[in-house]
Amino acid sequence: MTGYSDLTIWTIILLSALGTYGLRWSFLGAFGNRPMPVWAQRLLRYTAVAVLPAIAAPLVVWPAATGGQPDPARLIAAAVTIGVGLATRNVLAAVVTGMASLYLGLYLMA
Repeated sequence: MTGYSDLTIWTIILLSALGTYGLRWSFLGAFGNRPMPVWAQRLLRYTAVAVLPAIAAPLVVWPAATGGQPDPARLIAAAVTIGVGLATRNVLAAVVTGMASLYLGLYLMA
């Protein structure tokens, strides 16, 4: 189907596994017993804050459900989520409110 031989696919899988293991080992195995520099600790605090928007933004701006076209229900839900998050400083409240506003928006606009 894909035009790749079984050997090529297994080679890609094994190289990906080795690369992933190597990246994780570099932080945990090589540097795990040493104190981390203060500047690195400060930067790592923002990892969780950056990952969630990086995952969600493409799903809001170019949703696969609409063929990549912006959707008012998703844009409104994103705005509600950001507003609730800023107002309450509570991630769970922001996510639940955003999810509820998305489902309500999809229901009302359908």
